[in-house]
Amino acid sequence: MNKELRNDAETIIAKSLQAVMPDEAVKHTLKDYQFSDGRKILVAIGKAAWQMAKAAVDTLGKVDRGIVITKYKHVKGDIPGVECCEAGHPIPDENSFASTKKALELVKDLKPEDTVIFLVSGGGSALFELPLISGEELQKITMDLLHSGANIVELNKIRKRLSSVKAGRFAQACAPAKVLSIVLSDVLGDPLDSIASGPAYPDSSTCKQARDIVKRYKIHLSTEAAACLEQETPKELHNVETHVNGSVKALCVAAAKAVETLGYKPFILTDELCCEASAAGSFLASILKTHANSDCSLAFIAGGETVVHVTGYGSGGRSQELAMAAAEGIAGIKGAAVFSIDSDGTDGPTDAAGGYVDGESFDALQDLDLNYYAMLRENDSYHALEAIGGLIMTGPTGTNVNDVAIALLKK
Repeated sequence: MNKELRNDAETIIAKSLQAVMPDEAVKHTLKDYQFSDGRKILVAIGKAAWQMAKAAVDTLGKVDRGIVITKYKHVKGDIPGVECCEAGHPIPDENSFASTKKALELVKDLKPEDTVIFLVSGGGSALFELPLISGEELQKITMDLLHSGANIVELNKIRKRLSSVKAGRFAQACAPAKVLSIVLSDVLGDPLDSIASGPAYPDSSTCKQARDIVKRYKIHLSTEAAACLEQETPKELHNVETHVNGSVKALCVAAAKAVETLGYKPFILTDELCCEASAAGSFLASILKTHANSDCSLAFIAGGETVVHVTGYGSGGRSQELAMAAAEGIAGIKGAAVFSIDSDGTDGPTDAAGGYVDGESFDALQDLDLNYYAMLRENDSYHALEAIGGLIMTGPTGTNVNDVAIALLKK
């Protein structure tokens, strides 16, 4: 492994993540906000929920009551007046359902002068859930869609129709109180009805679109679930004010500034990457091959959210698979590296944030008698990268604004 390149990667990751932490964005919205004289109820959902809730309470001094619903191991301590709950992601579990029930209890019987401070970040679709069908079937449908290669928008179009809180229904439950929604976007283009499946935003999707997705990916539904897809979702809400603070665009800009401080010339290729992870990795490798004889150091940045069509039984996530898929293409290129991370610090169902490879990684796998192609087929990027020191470990970061992949060429 090229230690100099790996150190550059770690520096870039740290600086990029620091620039998109949600604390300042939440404080900026709340510090001068003119609240009514009623109660302040805080509901925070998603992978960055604890960080956002902590910033909110620090800014306001206190809330009348509140709840955080976040991923396991993402609560970092107590917050005064706020119950902190952890639940399943990317598959909702019994703790998701129980915590969501508590949130709905918090917003019952509110008055027009009350305000629900609703803090939303990526992962909320799984964590904030009370299904209209059985929990077991919802879990199976979610898993089937994830494994099919459906993208996050398609996945959410199905989930919101099977839920009592998604697609604007949570905002309806808060009425007549006002909902002040502060959103950390993890969806390309920041469509507010897709982020966490839009619990406080009118739904733009249609029943026909939901049916087409089920047909396209051959998802089996019970009669009860199929009937839910025929029920139209709220198209208007009159009690919500929404602020979007933070997105993958900001992450890409932060990455560009970080690479520039290390002497690389940055190129932001896209902030709407949405293809198979392995294809993205191969593409970034091909860019490095094209520029291998450059007379200056270059960095190519791609932000977004790839997908993995799961065909094997290995362990990994989309960022790890993207990195591993680049290893063959950059093999032997001196000064070349590709790395990718999930900004929340957890890539898929693993403890890694993502993966790193350089021009030496492919040979390193061969030296260990590990079959690169077989491990890719088995979606086992975690164990392949682990064996060669290619896992990127950050722990839960406190933010979640999609993924960033970077291809470096150091001269």
